[in-house]
Amino acid sequence: MSTAVRARDLGKRFGRRWALSDCNLEVPAGRVVGLVGPNGAGKSTLLNLAVGVLTPTTGSVEVLGSRPGAGPEQLARVGFVAQDSPTYGALSVEDHLRLGARLNPGWDESLAQARIARIGLDLHQRAGRLSGGQRAQLALTLAVAKRPELLLLDEPVASLDPLARREFMQELMEAVAEHELSVVLSSHLVSDLERACDHLIVLGESRVQVAGDIDDLLATHHRLTGPRRDPADLPAGQQVISASHTDRQTTLLVRTESPVHDPSWTVSSLDLEDLVLTYLRNASKQASAPTLEVLR
Repeated sequence: MSTAVRARDLGKRFGRRWALSDCNLEVPAGRVVGLVGPNGAGKSTLLNLAVGVLTPTTGSVEVLGSRPGAGPEQLARVGFVAQDSPTYGALSVEDHLRLGARLNPGWDESLAQARIARIGLDLHQRAGRLSGGQRAQLALTLAVAKRPELLLLDEPVASLDPLARREFMQELMEAVAEHELSVVLSSHLVSDLERACDHLIVLGESRVQVAGDIDDLLATHHRLTGPRRDPADLPAGQQVISASHTDRQTTLLVRTESPVHDPSWTVSSLDLEDLVLTYLRNASKQASAPTLEVLR
């Protein structure tokens, strides 16, 4: 299967507020996909729709070719670690493994035990007494040991210190390589996604702003700096993503499949953070722009 998640005109409204709207995307299978955006952008809503915890207000979402939560077989194919890596505080690590074995028909006990031993968790320790990083590792173990085809992670490292975050991401990458998982990793920390992901989805103001393979996105976005000029004068095929001007100078961020040959421009590349922040700023500006009404 070439597509892990497919959304068409997907939207979710809570009361009068749209947490996600007009979402159209395809998440490729066999990849590690970074879902990035600020708090409130719709990342958690999208993932909860993908696992069937929420139902769409508009549109549709398909996961591994089926409706999310369509039945036991479909549920067994998807692993999910919700925000804050939820565990049961009164249960021990060993209790969590027993629970995982009961709830998941494809449970791999040897994998679960090996991961717990490798990360150094005490089987008799209650989850409520574990550190944030340890709880995150326990939650990841439960998700991986059910042997899913698709693993969805909702900001699993947001509350961890830098060392615990690095250890979690390393364990995740090892699990992906060993078990050939498709992964969607939600985060607002671009640095974590840059190390781990090969495909990117940027959410801003409840909408998809840009999506694609990271290498392709970086190769087709350029910063142009030169004498002040009107961006409308650029050749066809150079899409202006953002523009800024001084009295004498223009700086543009453009997306194009072709080389920029105009010698009046100084062309420089972007890093992933530059790319993400530009799209998020554009989304914020569009959302805050006043709506003009025609008086009759």
